Amino acid sequence: MHYFDTNHCVKIHDEIINLTGGKLGILNEGLIESILIHSRNDQYYPTLEDKVTHLLFSFVKNHCFVDGNKRSAVALSAYMLEINAYENMVSNYMVKLENITIDVALNSISKDLLKKIVTALIYDGEYSEELKIEIINAKNN
Repeated sequence: MHYFDTNHCVKIHDEIINLTGGKLGILNEGLIESILIHSRNDQYYPTLEDKVTHLLFSFVKNHCFVDGNKRSAVALSAYMLEINAYENMVSNYMVKLENITIDVALNSISKDLLKKIVTALIYDGEYSEELKIEIINAKNN
């Protein structure tokens, strides 16, 4: 399994802000480091989809940066896929997760449901009908 460090995380975030607009800045570097360290813990996050879900969920919910937390969460979790030989599905992943991150931020999508979404995108590239219904129900509640 390949990982990235805090410096690379901040570099990706800054590139996103420079490309899409917003304010540069870190609110909590220790929190960034904590998220990255926890993602390496195979006891809690044994699979790639566990690690990607943790990164995505944690960066959305914890607001490590002044701005662009959801955009950074998608890009950083996609980068985790890319460096672990899943680069062929990164574009689809990023497009599909764009709106999902809003629902995570609004507490409509739980971490467990997010893992189902991430897993479906990694291995199938699409949501099953059952997962689509679960997503719709979560958004409506």
